[in-house]
Amino acid sequence: MPEGPSVRKFQLLTSPFVGQVVAKVGGSSRKLSVNDLNALRLQDSQVHGKNLYLAFVAAEGPVGPTAEETALQREAACGARCPALQGQAGVPHPLSQDEELQEAQHSRSEAPEAAEGRGNWLRIHFGMFGSVRANEFSRASRANKRGDWKDPVPRLVLHFESGGFLVFYNCRMLWCSSPRADPASDILAVEFHRGRALRALCAPDPICNTLLDQRYFSGLGNIIKNEILYLARIHPLTPGSLLALSDLERLLDCALQFSSEWLHSKLRGQGLHPRVYQKEQCPLGHPLMKGTFGPSGGFKRLTWWCPQCQPAVLPWDGDPSPVTE
Repeated sequence: MPEGPSVRKFQLLTSPFVGQVVAKVGGSSRKLSVNDLNALRLQDSQVHGKNLYLAFVAAEGPVGPTAEETALQREAACGARCPALQGQAGVPHPLSQDEELQEAQHSRSEAPEAAEGRGNWLRIHFGMFGSVRANEFSRASRANKRGDWKDPVPRLVLHFESGGFLVFYNCRMLWCSSPRADPASDILAVEFHRGRALRALCAPDPICNTLLDQRYFSGLGNIIKNEILYLARIHPLTPGSLLALSDLERLLDCALQFSSEWLHSKLRGQGLHPRVYQKEQCPLGHPLMKGTFGPSGGFKRLTWWCPQCQPAVLPWDGDPSPVTE
């Protein structure tokens, strides 16, 4: 499913429409009565982790910030958080069949709970290949399994009085009273709490599981997890409690830097060039290993790692010595 950098880009696509009134609606959503959005004004647009939130009010209600003001606010927030880095990241590679199944299962585990009653915020959680498009529809780039060239069917289409429109694909939408989010856990938010994240990484659980805990690393997904563990040279199954603080600091630095680079690259229209994700060799030419890991009773995620670059840690002494895989 789209990770934090992708959803941030989706939010930026919706920002120019803030303050505009919905003139016509469409879409295939069955859980949401799309006609309820007709004649409402888009008042605000926010992103928290992997979720996009849109606020709607009656057209005669108070107007939210202008599109220019919203864009400036988002740019300032991103600039304060994201250094101008020269990354190579953007659009994720197509997923393998096994990875697609794992992503679909994980999507269900992170989907919004039952609605808390009708509010004015629409919470949008994206599934496999979910996306947002502005003033264009997605077109089929290849035939499906039946050999048909059918364009994706949007879940929601919002036409605005200005003549522009937004299209939402493969997502779950529910009304809520307010964004249920903790900015201190969002890896791309200016409020991200580094100390709390480091404390979470110190847990005795495998580090690959802790990184996907959205309570502490909202927006961090499987692609980011694989890439930063390689960059930090940490074996995915290493218990966080066995790692030195300097190792955890380096891992957190990698998480924040990689996420920022990915976002900036997406905004420049550049593609993702992963080092280990879905690869057979690491950049140094070593063969990669692949395994499916996850918490007991929870969802398992595919993980790629290099046994040579990411040696396992012996549990009894904490010495990062390589062991036989």
